[in-house]
Amino acid sequence: MAQNYTRTAIGLHWIMALLIVAAFLLGLVMTDMPFSMTKLKYFSWHKWLGVTVFLLAIVRVGWRLTHPAPPMVETIPKAQKMLAEAVHYLLYFLIFAAPLSGYFYSLAAGFPVVYLGIIPLPVLIEPNHDLAQTLENLHGLLVYTMAGLVGLHVAGALKHYFIDHDATLSRMLPFLKK
Repeated sequence: MAQNYTRTAIGLHWIMALLIVAAFLLGLVMTDMPFSMTKLKYFSWHKWLGVTVFLLAIVRVGWRLTHPAPPMVETIPKAQKMLAEAVHYLLYFLIFAAPLSGYFYSLAAGFPVVYLGIIPLPVLIEPNHDLAQTLENLHGLLVYTMAGLVGLHVAGALKHYFIDHDATLSRMLPFLKK
């Protein structure tokens, strides 16, 4: 029988998933808006979501290091297990890299980050237009890569639930009972 993740791991997973989706959608909306106070407000919210995701990523990795993930369902073929593991490692990398690239992009563009409008984060680099362009492109690449991997992750979970009829998804959604 498959073991479930801890409640803390499940909570961190779903909270971060919601925050990442919110940050992604907000990013899509704000970048196409004409300059306005609303656009500036959305940029602030986007940054705050990114900082929160980064901080929760630290907590999540700490939790994962002290509470290893339960083994995957035994019936999953080895190649699928390897793919799932690779996707998970890439997602862990991206939950750090995407917010960091956004943070450094903001700094290079000359806009310091003030978390929740209260806590100024350190200004680690000076404004630099060329670097800002590079970091903007990098941030977009990382975010869209994450979106693709999240899509693959969700598709895999749904495949396990609807096609394989195994307990993979219910380990993160214990109310599903498989």
